[in-house]
Amino acid sequence: MRWNELTDDAGPSAPDLFGVKGLVRSVRTPEFAGITFHEVLAKSALNKVPKSSSMPFAWTVNPYRGCSHACVYCFARNTHRYLDFDPGTDFDRQVIVKINAPEVLTAELAKPKWTRELVALGTNTDPYQRAEGRYSLMPGIISGLAEHGTPMSILTKGTLLRRDLPLLSRAAEDVPVEISMSFAVHNDALQQTIEPGTPTTAARLATVRAAAELGFDVTVFLMPVMPKLTDSLDHLDAALRAIRDAGAARVVYGALHLRPGAREWFFEWLEREHPELLPRYRRMYATSSYASKDYRRWLAERINPLIDHYRLRGSSDDDYPATQKPQTTGTRGHEETQSAPGRRLAISPASWTPPPQEALF
Repeated sequence: MRWNELTDDAGPSAPDLFGVKGLVRSVRTPEFAGITFHEVLAKSALNKVPKSSSMPFAWTVNPYRGCSHACVYCFARNTHRYLDFDPGTDFDRQVIVKINAPEVLTAELAKPKWTRELVALGTNTDPYQRAEGRYSLMPGIISGLAEHGTPMSILTKGTLLRRDLPLLSRAAEDVPVEISMSFAVHNDALQQTIEPGTPTTAARLATVRAAAELGFDVTVFLMPVMPKLTDSLDHLDAALRAIRDAGAARVVYGALHLRPGAREWFFEWLEREHPELLPRYRRMYATSSYASKDYRRWLAERINPLIDHYRLRGSSDDDYPATQKPQTTGTRGHEETQSAPGRRLAISPASWTPPPQEALF
């Protein structure tokens, strides 16, 4: 079956069934086994970020809702409930595609009132998930933003980004373009079970390298860092070394946070894969979506020296504005300097004894 020989499942009442206005059709194809795409005509593409948000941008564009990456920890899962889908399997397999997003966005950008503020892509679901290989919405979105003098940032786990690097390079001649790659796991076996629809970490790092070779200062989002799963010194050191070797300019990190929807799905995964950790996670996230302040402080003390060692100084996750970088202290006879861009610590990861964790988790 070719892409243009799809099964059409949308009947006259489908928009009410799916809770989606503007539904054109729902389609499935063997190329994406188990996934249904609900193609919709969107009235708007630009989303205004609430002023109360701590995000460093005011506008977003999300051409897809739902995500075949199937990351069990994804914070956006609960948004699927607004469409009468569940935040578990449905989030992974029922993907909304705004098939007219490039055209609608271009029309919005052409309005005299548009002030050319930065637009962020990839803030909710990944614009370079597998479906983008078929729908090709991003080239039109990128071109529309560039042609209307609008800066853009892209955050993705998708290696399909490489397809658009030449286009992004041309756009960067006219407007600021920021590229960020996300990965949470530097362990192939764990990566395949916790985010089974994503490209491998090696493939993502190769994409970082390709972007860096075109002159982009690529940020890597090393998040979420998951207690007792990805926060060991060996894991963090190996990940940061690989990021440095790929040519990334900086790292942003953050501890796992589990919002409703994601929390239940993640706990189901833990019960299957790591039941011994489930009681600890239930305690840590019993009253908050965020890891405890003590854990976040412990993580900062562990990871910041490594970030400085590999010259990847970024900042902690914006969700945790109170997390501070460690102050100057003495550690086993070595001076540990406060984090600063471009500065290298006098310590080496091999000789450094990290803080204990048992009391925190």
